[in-house]
Amino acid sequence: MSRFWRAGWVGLLGWIVAAGSTGWAEIREAGVWWLPRNVSHFGHEIDFMIYVILWLTGITGILVFSTMIYFIVKYRHRAGVGAIHSHGNNTLEVVWTTIPVFIFLALAIYGNEMWGRMRMQKPPADALQVAVVGEQFGWNVRYPGPDGKLGKMDSHKIGKDNPFGIDPNDPDGKDDFTTYNELVFPVGHPVQLHLGSKDVIHAFYVPEFRLYQDMVPGRVYDFVWFKADSTGHFQLACNQLCGQGHYKMFGKLSVVPEEEYQAWAKGKAPATIASSAPMPANTSVANR
Repeated sequence: MSRFWRAGWVGLLGWIVAAGSTGWAEIREAGVWWLPRNVSHFGHEIDFMIYVILWLTGITGILVFSTMIYFIVKYRHRAGVGAIHSHGNNTLEVVWTTIPVFIFLALAIYGNEMWGRMRMQKPPADALQVAVVGEQFGWNVRYPGPDGKLGKMDSHKIGKDNPFGIDPNDPDGKDDFTTYNELVFPVGHPVQLHLGSKDVIHAFYVPEFRLYQDMVPGRVYDFVWFKADSTGHFQLACNQLCGQGHYKMFGKLSVVPEEEYQAWAKGKAPATIASSAPMPANTSVANR
Protein backbone atom coordinates (compact mmCIF):
# COMPACT_ATOMS: atom_id res chain seq x y z
CA MET A 1 0.00 0.00 0.00
CA SER A 2 1.43 3.36 -0.99
CA ARG A 3 2.16 6.14 1.50
CA PHE A 4 -0.67 8.21 0.01
CA TRP A 5 -3.30 5.53 0.64
CA ARG A 6 -2.02 4.83 4.17
CA ALA A 7 -2.35 8.53 5.02
CA GLY A 8 -5.86 8.56 3.59
CA TRP A 9 -6.99 5.59 5.67
CA VAL A 10 -5.47 7.07 8.83
CA GLY A 11 -7.28 10.38 8.20
CA LEU A 12 -10.60 8.61 7.58
CA LEU A 13 -10.23 6.56 10.77
CA GLY A 14 -9.46 9.71 12.76
CA TRP A 15 -12.55 11.45 11.39
CA ILE A 16 -14.76 8.47 12.32
CA VAL A 17 -13.38 8.40 15.87
CA ALA A 18 -13.87 12.16 16.28
CA ALA A 19 -17.41 12.04 14.91
CA GLY A 20 -18.37 9.26 17.29
CA SER A 21 -16.84 10.76 20.40
CA THR A 22 -18.83 12.41 23.20
CA GLY A 23 -16.96 15.67 22.63
CA TRP A 24 -18.89 16.18 19.38
CA ALA A 25 -22.21 16.19 21.24
CA GLU A 26 -20.85 18.60 23.84
CA ILE A 27 -20.37 21.33 21.24
CA ARG A 28 -23.77 21.06 19.56
CA GLU A 29 -26.97 19.92 21.24
CA ALA A 30 -28.70 19.64 17.85
CA GLY A 31 -27.53 18.14 14.56
CA VAL A 32 -24.65 19.70 12.64
CA TRP A 33 -26.56 19.93 9.35
CA TRP A 34 -28.77 22.84 10.28
CA LEU A 35 -28.80 25.92 12.49
CA PRO A 36 -28.34 25.32 16.22
CA ARG A 37 -31.42 26.08 18.27
CA ASN A 38 -31.96 29.72 19.09
CA VAL A 39 -32.23 30.82 22.73
CA SER A 40 -31.83 34.60 22.31
CA HIS A 41 -34.63 37.12 21.89
CA PHE A 42 -32.63 38.75 19.05
CA GLY A 43 -32.06 35.43 17.31
CA HIS A 44 -35.53 35.18 15.75
CA GLU A 45 -34.86 38.16 13.48
CA ILE A 46 -31.44 36.84 12.50
CA ASP A 47 -32.88 33.43 11.65
CA PHE A 48 -35.67 35.07 9.63
CA MET A 49 -33.09 36.87 7.47
CA ILE A 50 -31.10 33.66 7.02
CA TYR A 51 -34.21 31.80 5.86
CA VAL A 52 -35.18 34.61 3.47
CA ILE A 53 -31.70 34.61 1.90
CA LEU A 54 -31.70 30.80 1.75
CA TRP A 55 -35.06 30.71 -0.06
CA LEU A 56 -34.07 33.49 -2.46
CA THR A 57 -30.74 31.92 -3.38
CA GLY A 58 -32.27 28.42 -3.51
CA ILE A 59 -35.08 29.42 -5.88
CA THR A 60 -32.69 31.50 -7.99
CA GLY A 61 -30.23 28.62 -8.18
CA ILE A 62 -32.93 26.18 -9.29
CA LEU A 63 -34.16 28.58 -11.98
CA VAL A 64 -30.66 29.35 -13.28
CA PHE A 65 -29.47 25.75 -13.44
CA SER A 66 -32.77 24.55 -14.91
CA THR A 67 -32.45 27.15 -17.65
CA MET A 68 -28.83 26.14 -18.28
CA ILE A 69 -29.77 22.46 -18.58
CA TYR A 70 -32.65 23.33 -20.89
CA PHE A 71 -30.43 25.34 -23.23
CA ILE A 72 -27.67 22.72 -23.15
CA VAL A 73 -30.13 20.06 -24.29
CA LYS A 74 -32.16 22.16 -26.74
CA TYR A 75 -29.20 23.76 -28.47
CA ARG A 76 -26.81 20.84 -28.36
CA HIS A 77 -24.69 20.15 -31.39
CA ARG A 78 -26.55 18.20 -34.07
CA ALA A 79 -25.37 17.33 -37.52
CA GLY A 80 -26.90 19.55 -40.23
CA VAL A 81 -28.34 22.09 -37.77
CA GLY A 82 -26.75 25.51 -37.84
CA ALA A 83 -25.98 27.61 -34.79
CA ILE A 84 -28.28 30.44 -33.74
CA HIS A 85 -26.52 33.74 -33.09
CA SER A 86 -28.15 35.92 -30.41
CA HIS A 87 -27.16 39.49 -29.57
CA GLY A 88 -29.09 39.64 -26.27
CA ASN A 89 -32.32 41.23 -25.14
CA ASN A 90 -32.23 44.67 -23.54
CA THR A 91 -35.59 44.17 -21.78
CA LEU A 92 -34.45 40.97 -20.09
CA GLU A 93 -31.14 42.60 -19.11
CA VAL A 94 -32.99 45.44 -17.36
CA VAL A 95 -35.39 43.05 -15.60
CA TRP A 96 -32.83 40.63 -14.20
CA THR A 97 -30.61 43.53 -13.12
CA THR A 98 -33.34 45.60 -11.48
CA ILE A 99 -34.91 42.78 -9.45
CA PRO A 100 -31.66 41.83 -7.62
CA VAL A 101 -30.96 45.52 -6.93
CA PHE A 102 -34.27 45.92 -5.08
CA ILE A 103 -33.75 42.61 -3.25
CA PHE A 104 -30.29 43.63 -2.04
CA LEU A 105 -31.53 47.06 -0.99
CA ALA A 106 -34.40 45.51 1.00
CA LEU A 107 -32.02 43.08 2.75
CA ALA A 108 -29.52 45.86 3.47
CA ILE A 109 -32.16 48.18 4.95
CA TYR A 110 -33.71 45.43 7.09
CA GLY A 111 -30.29 44.17 8.20
CA ASN A 112 -29.18 47.68 9.16
CA GLU A 113 -32.31 48.22 11.27
CA MET A 114 -31.86 44.83 12.92
CA TRP A 115 -28.21 45.61 13.70
CA GLY A 116 -29.27 48.94 15.20
CA ARG A 117 -31.72 47.22 17.52
CA MET A 118 -29.08 44.71 18.59
CA ARG A 119 -26.19 47.11 19.13
CA MET A 120 -27.63 50.62 19.54
CA GLN A 121 -30.65 49.89 21.72
CA LYS A 122 -29.85 50.33 25.39
CA PRO A 123 -30.40 47.30 27.64
CA PRO A 124 -33.00 47.44 30.42
CA ALA A 125 -31.94 49.21 33.61
CA ASP A 126 -32.02 45.94 35.60
CA ALA A 127 -29.67 44.09 33.23
CA LEU A 128 -27.07 41.91 34.91
CA GLN A 129 -23.62 43.42 34.27
CA VAL A 130 -20.95 40.83 33.44
CA ALA A 131 -17.37 41.48 32.31
CA VAL A 132 -15.63 38.97 30.04
CA VAL A 133 -11.96 39.36 29.08
CA GLY A 134 -10.27 36.94 26.70
CA GLU A 135 -6.67 35.86 27.03
CA GLN A 136 -4.47 33.17 25.55
CA PHE A 137 -6.23 30.77 26.05
CA GLY A 138 -9.21 31.21 28.34
CA TRP A 139 -12.02 33.47 29.51
CA ASN A 140 -11.86 35.69 32.60
CA VAL A 141 -15.37 36.44 33.88
CA ARG A 142 -16.28 39.04 36.51
CA TYR A 143 -19.62 39.40 38.32
CA PRO A 144 -20.81 42.23 40.55
CA GLY A 145 -20.96 41.62 44.28
CA PRO A 146 -23.84 42.12 46.71
CA ASP A 147 -24.10 45.81 45.78
CA GLY A 148 -25.16 44.80 42.26
CA LYS A 149 -22.59 47.17 40.70
CA LEU A 150 -19.74 46.01 38.48
CA GLY A 151 -16.41 47.76 38.81
CA LYS A 152 -15.71 50.06 35.88
CA MET A 153 -13.28 48.68 33.29
CA ASP A 154 -10.47 50.78 31.83
CA SER A 155 -8.78 49.29 28.77
CA HIS A 156 -5.54 51.15 29.59
CA LYS A 157 -5.31 49.34 32.94
CA ILE A 158 -5.78 45.82 31.51
CA GLY A 159 -2.65 43.77 32.08
CA LYS A 160 -1.23 40.52 33.40
CA ASP A 161 -2.13 41.23 37.03
CA ASN A 162 -5.31 43.16 36.23
CA PRO A 163 -7.12 41.38 33.34
CA PHE A 164 -10.30 43.45 33.82
CA GLY A 165 -8.63 46.86 34.05
CA ILE A 166 -10.39 47.63 37.34
CA ASP A 167 -9.33 50.65 39.35
CA PRO A 168 -8.41 49.31 42.82
CA ASN A 169 -9.90 52.47 44.34
CA ASP A 170 -13.27 52.02 42.64
CA PRO A 171 -15.79 51.23 45.41
CA ASP A 172 -18.09 49.41 42.96
CA GLY A 173 -15.44 46.78 42.34
CA LYS A 174 -14.55 46.02 45.95
CA ASP A 175 -17.00 43.11 46.23
CA ASP A 176 -16.79 41.81 42.65
CA PHE A 177 -15.97 38.14 42.09
CA THR A 178 -14.54 36.20 39.19
CA THR A 179 -14.75 32.82 37.50
CA TYR A 180 -12.59 31.30 34.80
CA ASN A 181 -14.12 29.60 31.76
CA GLU A 182 -17.48 29.42 33.53
CA LEU A 183 -20.55 31.57 32.88
CA VAL A 184 -24.01 31.17 34.37
CA PHE A 185 -26.96 33.37 33.41
CA PRO A 186 -30.58 33.40 34.61
CA VAL A 187 -33.18 32.63 31.96
CA GLY A 188 -35.45 35.49 30.92
CA HIS A 189 -33.17 38.14 32.47
CA PRO A 190 -31.28 40.69 30.32
CA VAL A 191 -27.50 40.51 30.51
CA GLN A 192 -25.16 43.32 29.47
CA LEU A 193 -21.62 42.27 28.61
CA HIS A 194 -18.43 44.29 29.04
CA LEU A 195 -15.97 42.64 26.65
CA GLY A 196 -12.23 43.12 26.44
CA SER A 197 -8.98 41.38 25.51
CA LYS A 198 -5.74 41.12 27.45
CA ASP A 199 -3.35 40.19 24.66
CA VAL A 200 -4.52 39.52 21.07
CA ILE A 201 -7.78 39.70 19.13
CA HIS A 202 -10.39 37.29 20.48
CA ALA A 203 -14.08 36.85 19.64
CA PHE A 204 -17.02 36.18 21.95
CA TYR A 205 -19.05 33.60 20.01
CA VAL A 206 -22.10 31.62 21.11
CA PRO A 207 -24.02 30.23 18.09
CA GLU A 208 -27.17 29.49 20.10
CA PHE A 209 -27.30 33.16 21.16
CA ARG A 210 -26.69 34.32 17.57
CA LEU A 211 -24.04 36.45 19.22
CA TYR A 212 -20.61 37.31 17.85
CA GLN A 213 -18.33 40.17 18.85
CA ASP A 214 -14.62 40.67 18.17
CA MET A 215 -12.58 41.84 21.16
CA VAL A 216 -9.62 44.02 20.21
CA PRO A 217 -6.97 44.86 22.84
CA GLY A 218 -7.22 48.44 24.02
CA ARG A 219 -11.01 48.63 23.86
CA VAL A 220 -13.95 47.72 26.10
CA TYR A 221 -17.19 46.79 24.30
CA ASP A 222 -20.13 47.56 26.58
CA PHE A 223 -22.94 47.73 24.01
CA VAL A 224 -23.50 43.96 23.68
CA TRP A 225 -26.52 42.61 25.51
CA PHE A 226 -29.01 39.78 25.17
CA LYS A 227 -31.76 37.87 26.97
CA ALA A 228 -31.90 34.08 26.91
CA ASP A 229 -35.42 32.72 26.38
CA SER A 230 -34.74 29.11 27.36
CA THR A 231 -32.37 27.09 29.51
CA GLY A 232 -29.52 24.90 28.37
CA HIS A 233 -25.79 24.25 28.43
CA PHE A 234 -23.69 25.84 25.70
CA GLN A 235 -20.12 26.57 24.74
CA LEU A 236 -18.43 29.96 24.61
CA ALA A 237 -15.85 29.71 21.85
CA CYS A 238 -13.20 32.09 20.56
CA ASN A 239 -13.83 32.58 16.85
CA GLN A 240 -10.53 34.28 16.06
CA LEU A 241 -7.30 32.37 15.42
CA CYS A 242 -5.53 33.67 18.52
CA GLY A 243 -2.49 31.39 18.74
CA GLN A 244 -1.38 27.79 19.06
CA GLY A 245 -3.82 27.07 21.89
CA HIS A 246 -6.83 28.54 20.06
CA TYR A 247 -8.42 25.09 19.71
CA LYS A 248 -8.83 24.73 23.48
CA MET A 249 -10.14 28.22 24.22
CA PHE A 250 -13.72 27.54 25.19
CA GLY A 251 -15.81 28.12 28.28
CA LYS A 252 -18.86 26.45 29.76
CA LEU A 253 -21.98 28.60 29.58
CA SER A 254 -25.21 27.64 31.31
CA VAL A 255 -28.62 29.31 31.26
CA VAL A 256 -30.60 28.16 34.27
CA PRO A 257 -33.84 29.06 36.09
CA GLU A 258 -33.72 32.05 38.42
CA GLU A 259 -33.82 29.90 41.57
CA GLU A 260 -30.94 27.72 40.42
CA TYR A 261 -28.98 30.78 39.39
CA GLN A 262 -29.40 32.39 42.81
CA ALA A 263 -28.30 29.17 44.51
CA TRP A 264 -25.22 29.00 42.27
CA ALA A 265 -24.34 32.63 42.97
CA LYS A 266 -24.71 32.31 46.73
CA GLY A 267 -22.66 29.13 46.71
CA LYS A 268 -19.82 30.89 44.93
CA ALA A 269 -19.81 33.92 47.25
CA PRO A 270 -17.25 33.88 50.08
CA ALA A 271 -18.93 33.27 53.42
CA THR A 272 -17.71 36.58 54.86
CA ILE A 273 -19.36 38.62 52.13
CA ALA A 274 -22.37 36.39 51.50
CA SER A 275 -23.41 36.76 55.12
CA SER A 276 -22.75 40.49 55.36
CA ALA A 277 -25.20 41.67 52.68
CA PRO A 278 -28.25 40.24 50.90
CA MET A 279 -27.89 39.09 47.31
CA PRO A 280 -29.86 41.28 44.86
CA ALA A 281 -32.14 39.45 42.45
CA ASN A 282 -30.07 40.48 39.43
CA THR A 283 -26.61 39.91 40.90
CA SER A 284 -24.24 36.98 40.46
CA VAL A 285 -20.99 36.42 42.27
CA ALA A 286 -18.40 33.69 41.87
CA ASN A 287 -14.90 32.74 42.88
CA ARG A 288 -12.21 32.00 40.41
